Amino acid sequence: MNDQMALRLIAKVMGWPEDDNAIATQEYAWLRFMAAAKYDGYSDFKAGVRFLESLATWLKQFDQEDRQVAYDFVKRRLVYISPPELQCLIEAFVPETVTPRLRENISEELGVAPWEVWSTAAGGELFARRLRKTLFVGMSDGSRIDALRRANPGRLLQEQVLPMLNIDNGKWRSLNKDLQAYRAGETFDTVYLIDDFTASGTTFIRKTEGIWNGKLKKFNDLVTKARCDVVDEFPLAKNYTLHIHHYISSHQARGNLTRMMEEAERDWTEKTFGAWRVTEGLLLPESLSMSRPTDADMLDLSDKYYDGQLFEEYRTHAEEAKMTHIRYGYADCALPIVMDHNTPNNSLSLLWAETQGGEGVHAMRSLFNRRSRHG
Repeated sequence: MNDQMALRLIAKVMGWPEDDNAIATQEYAWLRFMAAAKYDGYSDFKAGVRFLESLATWLKQFDQEDRQVAYDFVKRRLVYISPPELQCLIEAFVPETVTPRLRENISEELGVAPWEVWSTAAGGELFARRLRKTLFVGMSDGSRIDALRRANPGRLLQEQVLPMLNIDNGKWRSLNKDLQAYRAGETFDTVYLIDDFTASGTTFIRKTEGIWNGKLKKFNDLVTKARCDVVDEFPLAKNYTLHIHHYISSHQARGNLTRMMEEAERDWTEKTFGAWRVTEGLLLPESLSMSRPTDADMLDLSDKYYDGQLFEEYRTHAEEAKMTHIRYGYADCALPIVMDHNTPNNSLSLLWAETQGGEGVHAMRSLFNRRSRHG
């Protein structure tokens, strides 16, 4: 289907008057621009069925009187993170998050102002040494470690960047060997755990019925075991400084991560890290989450067109979070967010859910279909 046919279908679905050129001109221009600039790049779209076609199908599932609400939501509330936007956050990570923190630490050590660190050879040498003693670990494919490496040639070495969490003993030994070749007796005293997006914070760290789980627990357990297995060849310092960094974080996730880290600090008996910090490249405002009364119309649609069968797919994770439905996304985050490579399950389910429906039950149709990747 070409763009013009798709636009006419959207006009028919929306009930825009054929003789009202003002509406067609205005809406067609906006739809064409957004499709070309952003939405057609969504990775799950196929040739011939991209944004305009998907929008027409998505809008058609609603009753006529509800379609304007859904269309206005897409036009005014939807936030789409495109590859260039995420790339900017990846490129800014080292100069705007890592470098200032290292500079602050070195300035305290040398007793100089942060802006004076590079004014002497000793300061520059110490900065380079501390950066080399920093380990970067990707927590999922969303961490885009390949892009991080390319954005920092000459600053980050392959021997201090790990693309995934599955680190075997051989890799720990290899990291140690490379670090010893740089300077004998050195260890990584700082670790950055990196991921692309967090909406609730629970994927990273959570506690359910007294049991801790999540990516940080997996990393901590991995370090505990490797430290026993590898012994003298283990490259991490005891009580290393831990930095938890997401390229994008919701306001809700920032609060949850901080709260759960404080609890873990008190609760974990085999904690491998010492001081910790939570950082992000982009902190989404609290107002981004859909809420009443501001977003009542769209939330009402999320209730009206919800298929309870969706809950079955997410039952295990949803019940851990004490949820009984997933109308507003996982953990009731009610976010209007889509990322180019996938749609978070914390976004409104009307954006991403696909269900079969049934007798008297609405079959949900997605605008940006989600590929599940629980972990």
